[in-house]
Amino acid sequence: MKVQFNIRFHTNYGESLWLCSAGNTWGNEPDAGDFLMKYLNYDYWTLELDIDPETLQQPLSYFYIFQTAEGERVPEYKTARQLRLPLQSEGPLVIYDTWIATDAIENVFYTAPFEEVLLPAASEPPIIPLPETNYIFMVKAPLLEANQVVCLLGNSEALSNWNTAAPVLLQKNGSYWMAQLSIRPAPLLLEYKYGIYDINQQRFIAYEEKENRVQDWPVTENGITVLQDGFIRCANNTWRGAGLAIPVFSLRTENGLGIGEFNDLKQLADWVQQTGLKLIQILPVNDTTATFTWRDSYPYAAISAFALHPIYLNLEAVAGEKAQDLVSGLCADKDRLNALPQIDYEAVLQLKIQTLKKLFDRLGKEQLQSKTYKAFFETNRHWLQPYAVFCYLRDQYKTVDHSKWTTNSIYDPAAMRSLFRDNPVVRFYCFLQYHLHLQLEEAVVYAHKKGIVIKGDIPIGVYRYGCDTWVSPELYHMELQAGAPPDDFAVYGQNWGFPTYNWPRMQEDQFSWWRSRFEQMSHYFDAFRIDHILGFFRIWSIPLNGIQGIMGYFDPSIALNAREFHERGIQFSEDRFCNPFINNIVLNQVFGNQATLVKEQFLSTENGFDYFFLPDFDSQRKLEHWFAREGDPDDLKHGLFLLLANVLMLKQENDGLTGYHPRFGLDQTISFQSLPHDQQVKIKALYNDYFFRRQDAFWKKESMKKLPELKAATNMLICGEDLGLVPSCVPEVMQELGILSLEIQRMPKQPGARFFNPAHAPYLSVVSPSTHDMSTIRGWWEENRELTQIFYNEMLHLQGEAPRHCEDWINREIIKQHLAAPAMWCICQLQDLLGMDEHIRRKDPAEERINIPADPHHYWRYRMHMTLTELIGNEAFTHLLKKMIVNSGR
Repeated sequence: MKVQFNIRFHTNYGESLWLCSAGNTWGNEPDAGDFLMKYLNYDYWTLELDIDPETLQQPLSYFYIFQTAEGERVPEYKTARQLRLPLQSEGPLVIYDTWIATDAIENVFYTAPFEEVLLPAASEPPIIPLPETNYIFMVKAPLLEANQVVCLLGNSEALSNWNTAAPVLLQKNGSYWMAQLSIRPAPLLLEYKYGIYDINQQRFIAYEEKENRVQDWPVTENGITVLQDGFIRCANNTWRGAGLAIPVFSLRTENGLGIGEFNDLKQLADWVQQTGLKLIQILPVNDTTATFTWRDSYPYAAISAFALHPIYLNLEAVAGEKAQDLVSGLCADKDRLNALPQIDYEAVLQLKIQTLKKLFDRLGKEQLQSKTYKAFFETNRHWLQPYAVFCYLRDQYKTVDHSKWTTNSIYDPAAMRSLFRDNPVVRFYCFLQYHLHLQLEEAVVYAHKKGIVIKGDIPIGVYRYGCDTWVSPELYHMELQAGAPPDDFAVYGQNWGFPTYNWPRMQEDQFSWWRSRFEQMSHYFDAFRIDHILGFFRIWSIPLNGIQGIMGYFDPSIALNAREFHERGIQFSEDRFCNPFINNIVLNQVFGNQATLVKEQFLSTENGFDYFFLPDFDSQRKLEHWFAREGDPDDLKHGLFLLLANVLMLKQENDGLTGYHPRFGLDQTISFQSLPHDQQVKIKALYNDYFFRRQDAFWKKESMKKLPELKAATNMLICGEDLGLVPSCVPEVMQELGILSLEIQRMPKQPGARFFNPAHAPYLSVVSPSTHDMSTIRGWWEENRELTQIFYNEMLHLQGEAPRHCEDWINREIIKQHLAAPAMWCICQLQDLLGMDEHIRRKDPAEERINIPADPHHYWRYRMHMTLTELIGNEAFTHLLKKMIVNSGR
């Protein structure tokens, strides 16, 4: 059949519009992909295709792309349209579309958490056009209340001639509200408007907002005109939900094994449902077993971006009825580990792995022959097979550093398949992943039945010596380390140790590794948090010889060159700007009476005045190794690190070109303060331009190469952790793509502000009083008495002296502020919720903190101080929280 696509979209000379297939083979158009449309007039673009409806296995899915005169392609929301074509039609099908912008708030309500859990639509059979139909009206209305339907009125008899007492009622069909009508004779100018109708009270409630809709193009005779009108023009920011954040490992149950497990999410969902909360947010749950020590407790250092962590397995569930005897003898170990106030990560993991190997020996052969396992394996073969072999080699060589393996240090697919086929031990790791999949999937399904959304967390990096870097080292810059520049929480910056991404190489296959990673997340999660979304714009890169984050620079970025210094009147010298500035004055200032010791042991000089580091000590990495071997009895390492960082510029060689990056916070260095005043002024102006103006357009372009592609990979709701030094282009890009921002009260994004007011949060955002990287509300209250007093007076609007400790009523007021925020989501750490009740909260707030970002060797071991059963049994607290949520309108 002939299908004519029309879209109202005003363009200028040189611009164009394209029609794009979203995965369909379009009948008689076997090479369907992107079609250049024809310019019709000032308002319309058009295209006619010959499509055979009988060849379509699913609804016709398509979207439009606007191309600027410069060639930049701007797509609309890619999953906006699903259209079933009539199998029989005497004439052509003429479609008039409305552009669906990616920043339309309504798009959010057609993501997985809303479509599948929070606002599920009943499955409706496709509407079959009636013989006399010549108009089909289609519109989306995601936020109707119970007993409300969309209605239609207009300037023809078929549209009731604007009579609100008898409007045309639309029928729900999938995500659309639809009406098929015979409007004959067709008016030269069809005016109409959607409205809302209460079917219980049999009354018209209100028209949609804005002016009438107008169809001013002639109707094709003997055909059907389809008006796809986008979204009904009604308030689109009225839905607000609340959730809690808690790592899976922190959950405590009576029958646990010293750590939270996937199965415990079911009991947590029971309590969450009782309170009126709608979401559970967890930290990453990927496998981190690099050393089998407590250092693996860091959940953002996964040895596989796809595999789940075996520590979250419930042994009884794996054993089933056939092997309960293998777990029944663990009662003493369970009692001991479960009674601990914190996690004993090593003991728990060792006990679980030992028991799981016994279970595999008894159950593995049979289970790995089952249909459900085989289906799981085929779906996940692309990552599961190399991961299982990687784990086997890790165990064999007692290290994940594959560069140290005597065989298979370089990934070879044929050798990997041979190892997998010939070594049955490898399949133990497939067995673990299969049961992890079953248990997490079961927990998620259970939560969904309770109306609870599960939100995951995707780390920005991968472990340097993990399976991902073994399989595809070309996707990473192994010579660099990812981290973050200095801030109030980590004054010397952060060095996460992960390699950075080779984005140009990843782009060659349309970011298939990232898309696979997102798709894997969507098997279990409805929404997810992108850890450090700023990394998709630029990442803080630290050379391998650096230890502290302060030695890094943003990559990619537009580096400075020597000519720019001279043009600004800066007396640039590579030796002076790029090498540590060290003289006797500096040494005495940093080391005092230890200056002579430092000169004799670590430094050399040519003129007796200016010093440089000896080759054995000219990097933080070399110093770290030396002090690890020799010890630091004189406490010199910190000062030497400071001395190495006493530079103005970091030199970078790239494709034969030399560039320079200002050292972050260079105005705080002794090197800078030793310059003449006029040079300081000029260098600081260059510094500000480099960090806060020069890169913005470039970084936006970089992000738009990646984020739209990745967002289109799944239908999950995406939230970005956009904290830290945020480029001005970040909020613009996130808003344009419909990615929710994160707003933290004590980390305001507005320069000069002490606090962020939740009442000013944008709708597409998540407000939280704290995150896992911070102290809780109660812990923060005791950290800085002066700041607490200001918060007490300015944010809580209370007079007098602030209490020295965060009393429960203060904690409640802060939570109330966040619940009242206009943001779509308010998500609080469970510790902050418990802090509202002095009878239930932990005595010492310092014990509630999950992570300290400034400490790269932090032990992640926080556990709830009460069991989930005890939490559920505390009806007074549950009632308190539920009442607060109800009163806030969430």
